[in-house]
Amino acid sequence: DEHRRDAVTTLVETFGAIDVLVNNTGINPVAGPLVATDPDALAKTFAVNVGASIAWVGRALEAGLGQREGAAVVNVTSVAGLAPAPPLGAYGASKAALIHVTAQLALELAPAIRVNAVAPAVVKTAFARLLYEGREADVAASYPLGRLGVPQDVAAAVAFLASPDASWITGQTLVVDGGVSMAGGLTGGRASG
Repeated sequence: DEHRRDAVTTLVETFGAIDVLVNNTGINPVAGPLVATDPDALAKTFAVNVGASIAWVGRALEAGLGQREGAAVVNVTSVAGLAPAPPLGAYGASKAALIHVTAQLALELAPAIRVNAVAPAVVKTAFARLLYEGREADVAASYPLGRLGVPQDVAAAVAFLASPDASWITGQTLVVDGGVSMAGGLTGGRASG
């Protein structure tokens, strides 16, 4: 928690205030059936993917998030939190919890702070490399838009939710998935971001 306090202190000293917080954290240390997941790995997954986001909001509130108009929190979750995505059960469950946390915080922090989330599918990052590496064309073929996401796709959605253009949106999860969830491509871990 000390690193969060230090980061927030440095931010406020440098920029004067916190108006937007983006919680973009995630780990997936295990793959396989949820019931076979090591309890320590499960706890770590939830601590990072859910607990850290809540803790960052707490630190930002202490530093004045919400004291100025237009404050927003955007959580980065995953389409794996919307439907079962074997073999990513622990990861998916943690991201489903973050979707719930997003709605809960939206109610608790309104009207001063809007809280929303984005739920990407596979985005071409180092984190998701194992989901597409060596078979990108095959994985992309299951997406109606015919390609995997790139970081800019998610960044644009986050920027929108953090902006005044989304001033009447709170508690929502914006799916950013190239249409794969409509095409039934969430199972089998193929589309899970």
